[in-house]
Amino acid sequence: MPEAGMPLPSHLARYVVDQDYGAYTPRDQAVWRHIMTRLTAHLKDWAHPSYLRGLAAAGIGTESIPSLEEMNGRLGRLGWRAVSVRGFIPPAVFTEMQALGVLAIAADIRTHEHIDYTPAPDIIHESAGHAPILADPGYSAYVKRCGVAGFKAIASREDQAVYEAIRHLSVVKEDPGSTPEDERAAQARLREARAGRTYVSESTRASRLYWWTAEYGLVGTLERPRIYGAGLLSSLGEAAHCLTGMVRRVPLSPACVDQDFDITAMQPQLFVARDFGHLFEVLEAFEGTLSWKRGGTYGLREALRAGTVNHLVLASGREITGRVVQLEPALACLEGPVMVGRRGRAEGGPYPGPAVVAFGPGELPGAGPFRLELPGGVLLSGRRQDGDEVLDLAGTLEDRPLALPARALLLLAESLPSVAGGPADPEAWDRWYGASPAALGEAEQRARQRKGNALPPRLAALYQEVRTLRQGGGGGRARLEAIRLALASFPEDWLLAREVQELLPAAASPTDVALVPEQP
Repeated sequence: MPEAGMPLPSHLARYVVDQDYGAYTPRDQAVWRHIMTRLTAHLKDWAHPSYLRGLAAAGIGTESIPSLEEMNGRLGRLGWRAVSVRGFIPPAVFTEMQALGVLAIAADIRTHEHIDYTPAPDIIHESAGHAPILADPGYSAYVKRCGVAGFKAIASREDQAVYEAIRHLSVVKEDPGSTPEDERAAQARLREARAGRTYVSESTRASRLYWWTAEYGLVGTLERPRIYGAGLLSSLGEAAHCLTGMVRRVPLSPACVDQDFDITAMQPQLFVARDFGHLFEVLEAFEGTLSWKRGGTYGLREALRAGTVNHLVLASGREITGRVVQLEPALACLEGPVMVGRRGRAEGGPYPGPAVVAFGPGELPGAGPFRLELPGGVLLSGRRQDGDEVLDLAGTLEDRPLALPARALLLLAESLPSVAGGPADPEAWDRWYGASPAALGEAEQRARQRKGNALPPRLAALYQEVRTLRQGGGGGRARLEAIRLALASFPEDWLLAREVQELLPAAASPTDVALVPEQP
């Protein structure tokens, strides 16, 4: 993993997009202002003390959507930086960025129809939710370490199906071109993906720990906790709901990783940490359950069950990346392609064929025929080429032939200290086998364009005029009254009506009030 503060490696940098600040509409700015002014008023009494201090420390105000360039000038003092991404990015990318002190901020902003809560990542959640609490050094360190654990956890093929279904649902919900049928189909896809899980992977458990702490965590006493989770800090609905009697509060413990969650609904139960030091206690206990820390047979079985690309760290320090497809006593077989390296760096190019890792004492002989006795009665034979490749590989277990590839890489290790998620050198693996950058974020980008085009030109002009008036661009009560009258043509747009009423220098008359649609 690269050092914090260094330029992002290419396999992470390709998820970064330009914030395109000019693409935010005046209504987007009104959404930001509406949420932030109400959240800060509510949270001054209920958020962790770091929150309000952190807003200023991170360069986040209530009047305008923050510029990430300006935010970075502040975040750098906290040991963080921000990059703009489009929608949900793969969990391994998100957690690796997090481990490096990089806050991935979704450039989009929720629609005013979903102003209280949205399951889609947006700039309100990522910047106003996550960034402020990073001003607390202890919590900041926890988030980075949590990112390491999530990055090292082994994900399954089933996890990928759930991730894709969640991402699709978030796009559909925020796309003004979506129909109710589209949303029902997306919900059904997510239910199907979740139902298809045959077990709870390490990655899923890591995501639950993150959810119940960094996203939906409370801290303090059960009777009067404070809010620190970004999902609560960035949602008008959740911030009000989470401290009511409708939500069960329980002490945080490692058992939180066994509690699933629903991103489409408000949470009926939340976990309360004693303090931020408590987070480290729970995280350390969780880390001890991961193959990354346990290695050995346990890790190999977890990798086999996951069916995904992971990497084995041998006692010698060498690392081999690939998909574990077969386990035998003292042997692990990886499907090709595979990659060999050391200390997170690939050595040479990928090997297109399979690999066999044998566990036992000693060393492999030089080039030529060999016969190797391994613990448990396993015998291997073949002809070693230059390097790690062998030909005519064969093996027996107590005279029973083993189904081994005739041509493969063969590595010998005395033990296996670690089995960790994903490739050992993600940048090299991505360079050879990664997805096309052109395919990243296309659905989110199309949805953003449709959202920008969904605002009728006349209504867009009214939003712009009100924003100009708010910023001191001239006009007065007479103009605001005229805008209020014009809003009668847009009875569903309660947000702009509220913006106008806030700007009127005198109290509205009963007639005026009738012109303001109620917030849904």
